[in-house]
Amino acid sequence: MNETTVNQMNMSDAAYTEWHDPAQDSRSGRRRTQLQASMKGGEGMKTATIRQMKALDYAGAEAMNTICTNLAFAGRNLKKVIFTSNTQSEGKSWMAMHVLANLAQRGRRVVLVDVDLRRSFLLQRYKIEVTGEVMGLAHYLTGQCKLGDIIYKTNMYGACIVPAGRDVTNPVSLLDSPYFAQLLELLSEQFDMVIVDAPPIGMVVDAAEIAANCDGTVLVIDYNKTRIREIRECKRQMEQSGTPVLGCIINKVSFESLSAKKYYNKSYYSHYRSGYYREDEAGSAKA
Repeated sequence: MNETTVNQMNMSDAAYTEWHDPAQDSRSGRRRTQLQASMKGGEGMKTATIRQMKALDYAGAEAMNTICTNLAFAGRNLKKVIFTSNTQSEGKSWMAMHVLANLAQRGRRVVLVDVDLRRSFLLQRYKIEVTGEVMGLAHYLTGQCKLGDIIYKTNMYGACIVPAGRDVTNPVSLLDSPYFAQLLELLSEQFDMVIVDAPPIGMVVDAAEIAANCDGTVLVIDYNKTRIREIRECKRQMEQSGTPVLGCIINKVSFESLSAKKYYNKSYYSHYRSGYYREDEAGSAKA
């Protein structure tokens, strides 16, 4: 893998709690109608072009396939999944972007919501170019735009993003508002999966507030940096929000340090390849 290497994630069935609109008024219905109209056929949607996203190597692609397959089997009602980590630079945004791409390649309709309102680098890191003025989650939650203004159709078929928008010094009050919960619920009705890229749970409380409106949590852990006690504390904080932890992705792993190296890179592949072609050659000889 070019930047980081991922190991497969063990997932468990997620408990799902049905969400109810706290406002119970006509405004939510109007937002739903507006979103459905803007999503219909992608016509009139803003566009975001991802200019920089490196392809995975063989081992990375296989690990990413395993992660996305586990997510697909985690439960029928698993629609809103939050990705977080203990500290910054552990690869959670990188992981969220590649999960978005993988699921879109499988024919799923997916959207990534950037909820790192304090300091988001998603647009800069992936050199994402958007049409017109950048409007994002912060603009919507402060009433500066409509919901359809912050959903961008990307150059990956089936994949959309919601940028963070402008930086917010203290976003907890915005994330705790009913409008954020409504946003995620409306998106979950229009997409097969909503990927929520949250700030590190070990640094700010935002991730716990966000998780309260999601169906499951995925922890992205730096193999070389994060300690066991820190992982346990992250798990405890996320579970306190009432959202189950689906599993951990062990990131930045060197296959030289794992016994899995022989399984993926040499022994298994060589055995499979030799066995497959021997059978194929035997069948050709009989024919």
